[in-house]
Amino acid sequence: MTLLFVLGVGLLVLAVLILGSALSSSSETGVTRSLAVLEAMTSAPKELTGELDRSFSDRVLVPLQERATRIGRRLSGADTSDRIRRKLDLAGNPSGWTVDRVLGGKVLGAVVGLVFGLTFSLMLGAPTTKVLVVLAITVAGFFAPNLYLYQKGYERAEQLQRGLPDAIDLLTISVESGLGFDAAVQQVARNTEGPIAEEFSRLLREMQIGMGRADALRAMGERTNVADVKTFVGAMVQADSFGIPISQVLRVQSGEMRVKRRQRAEEKAQQVPVKITIPLIFCILPTLFIAVMGPAAISIMDSFR
Repeated sequence: MTLLFVLGVGLLVLAVLILGSALSSSSETGVTRSLAVLEAMTSAPKELTGELDRSFSDRVLVPLQERATRIGRRLSGADTSDRIRRKLDLAGNPSGWTVDRVLGGKVLGAVVGLVFGLTFSLMLGAPTTKVLVVLAITVAGFFAPNLYLYQKGYERAEQLQRGLPDAIDLLTISVESGLGFDAAVQQVARNTEGPIAEEFSRLLREMQIGMGRADALRAMGERTNVADVKTFVGAMVQADSFGIPISQVLRVQSGEMRVKRRQRAEEKAQQVPVKITIPLIFCILPTLFIAVMGPAAISIMDSFR
């Protein structure tokens, strides 16, 4: 028994020694491999490590945007780029918005709409309703960038129409006080705000880089769909072509713009009774009837009881 006990203890000690040596060699091997990998990465040329040094946006988002843009070009027509560029001009060319970004945004919007539609359709029962909801949300996501540009263009046109009479008044005063047309345009760009200031500032820059006054004015008219701006541009181009004094043309344009602004205000004032009819019938009159006839109705019901 003593011999077997001694033999067992010896085998146990031997097993522990073998296991310890194996673990130490494996840990040394792992550390050695890690150090070798780090050394290889630090000593590798920049061409190999450049892919790892790029940001997440450059490695993932930019290729995704490029792929979406290619798909958008395939799904759109041949003149889609021109139509989107026209919408961007009408919207004032928002910062960061380009034709390629709009095309890629339409594809990404459709994908997001599809995923959202599929998720929302799980709460519905009828299969036909599910299909219609998914299609509607997908189409809405595809045309979401177009709707955004349309809304931006509409708001910008409203701001241009409201600010143009004051800008022409300032332009008229500046020219009649002795300033040249370029200096008068600079005064308008400096002392006004919003899209009208941006348009006159761009007009001034285009004239300063060598573009003719008539061409710069025509370009200004093409960047918007506001009728008053086009009328002003046409009058100024004709005055420049025929040699008519600009101050006289500006005085006439200023008077016409003020008359048109007053007419638009009167038109909107006349539309108020028509627009208030539906809220009056469905919202105000029912509550008024309840407040006036309610106590009488309660008293009549009590009398019949």
